[in-house]
Amino acid sequence: MMPPQHKMEIPLLKVLADFGEPVEANKVYPEMRKYFPNITDEDLNEPLQSGGNKWINRIQWVRQTLIRREEISSPKWGVWQITEKGKRRLRVNATPIPEPSSPSISNANPQSNPQPNLPETNGDLNLEDISEAYLESFKQLLLNKLHDLTPERFEHFAAALLKGYGFQNITVTGRPSDGGIDGYGHLKVGLASIKAAFQCKRWQNQVGSQEIQKFRGAIQGQYEQGYFFTTSTFSKAAQDESIKAGAASIILFDGRQIVSIMIEKGIGIRRRPVETYEDQLDQIFEN
Repeated sequence: MMPPQHKMEIPLLKVLADFGEPVEANKVYPEMRKYFPNITDEDLNEPLQSGGNKWINRIQWVRQTLIRREEISSPKWGVWQITEKGKRRLRVNATPIPEPSSPSISNANPQSNPQPNLPETNGDLNLEDISEAYLESFKQLLLNKLHDLTPERFEHFAAALLKGYGFQNITVTGRPSDGGIDGYGHLKVGLASIKAAFQCKRWQNQVGSQEIQKFRGAIQGQYEQGYFFTTSTFSKAAQDESIKAGAASIILFDGRQIVSIMIEKGIGIRRRPVETYEDQLDQIFEN
């Protein structure tokens, strides 16, 4: 069974720490398997619908997360290295994990609905820090699950997101030859109604300005506005291209923005209240 990305962070840091020096990515992938004895050859060879290998793609996504947290660096293309911050996480903050091929991993029950990790507190319980860490971990979990959706499901998800913002009469095209338009609908603005289209990209690499130009070309003259969803990020050139005088504007939603909207609007998530307690023992003796 393919492990969730948040469960692969510590193993990846440990693999890089064991190498002790910058290492080529193709040497990392086989070492990672040692920490997941449950994974089968079939899992390792599973392809993505968009092409490529799912196991390698998942490790690369974990790498991106750790690079953003400055726990991994890339001295040059195709080479990975653990940073001092990553080593500190292994020494202090990381929950110890079994050594490769340990029975405690192979006998563990896989979680069908994994939950975010909570940080170590070292005995000092700080609810604000735990809440922030939990939220950050939960956002990453959501982003991982979005990336694992099929292209068709991601398009329907984007439609649900727009519906949460007041879009009406939304249609998902569901056609590969749709000219870059994955769906369209109407946004009510006062007494007016704006006709808009959207496109979805479950990408790992940044979306560049060329993709924005292609999408604008597909909607120009038919729609007044465009919405572009991606699980990755947009380059600076793409952001600059999205707003252009005399042309239909393209509203950009990267992966981090998408999960923030999900939490804000309660789309695809459920909130549960948590009780907190305050020590007032001393008040008993004040009277």
